Amino acid sequence: MSNSLDVSKLGATIGAAVSGVRLGSDLHPDTVDAIRAALLEHKVIFFRDQHHLDDDGQVAFARLLGVPTIAHPTVTSRGETVLPIDSRFDQANSWHSDVTFVDRVPKASLLRAVTLPTYGGSTVFANTEAAYDQLPQALRALAENLRATHTNLYDYAGGQAEKTVSDETRNYRAEFESSYYETEHPVVRVHPETGRRVLLLGHFVKRFVGLGSSESASLFTVLQNRIIRLENTVRWNWRLGDIAIWDNRATQHYGVADYDDQFRFLSRVTLAGDVPVDVHGQPSRVVAGDASHYSDVVSPDVVAAAAVPVG
Repeated sequence: MSNSLDVSKLGATIGAAVSGVRLGSDLHPDTVDAIRAALLEHKVIFFRDQHHLDDDGQVAFARLLGVPTIAHPTVTSRGETVLPIDSRFDQANSWHSDVTFVDRVPKASLLRAVTLPTYGGSTVFANTEAAYDQLPQALRALAENLRATHTNLYDYAGGQAEKTVSDETRNYRAEFESSYYETEHPVVRVHPETGRRVLLLGHFVKRFVGLGSSESASLFTVLQNRIIRLENTVRWNWRLGDIAIWDNRATQHYGVADYDDQFRFLSRVTLAGDVPVDVHGQPSRVVAGDASHYSDVVSPDVVAAAAVPVG
């Protein structure tokens, strides 16, 4: 029999807490379908008290929802499939969607709390579909005809003052930038499962195609601020045993670095996705870098087939 899920909304536009399920590789297909539906509807879903999961269990569960990528396209020294989110090296204190500097933007990410500070360290998520829906018609028409280049030129710690950056962070940044990637994405993509339009931006954006750096910066601020309006966000205060899953195609997130020098460690598994397509049917374009080692390009149909348990 399938588990009975209790899905409780956390906000009008984004976020839900899910209870009544023990995550693992043995879930009933109906339960997997319910989790997938909750993710598409609420963009980010949270599970408490999953203390039984370790890295292997997290990966096994993730395989029910899709096809895991390798841990990261460039940061390969810290894990094969599970990427450690380790506060000693990187703090994701900037708004972004994961790995948008490659052409095959990940479908989703699963993040598990392993070690937490005594205060702070929450993560905020924003709904990029709601942000698109709320655009005035003039801005919507502009965004639908814009494309932006995304690069891995700066890592998550790149916004810190250089004098505050540790040797560990500098080494992490060097590995993050060890291979250069640049991809031209539409600013508005069509979600491959829902058919809804979403904004594709975040801190990996270098500039808009056809615009100068100053114009790009000004326009980026206008559109990005639409995404991160408080009404379009949900903030999750982590507890040990928590798992968060977010639709990377319809959200951005921000790890709040407000825990001083305390240690924070989470484990992330990323699911492979497809190449974004704009409202005119045109796909993203690779400018530099080959991400084929990171993941295959996985269509939603392939993802659904891979998620069906055997036996």
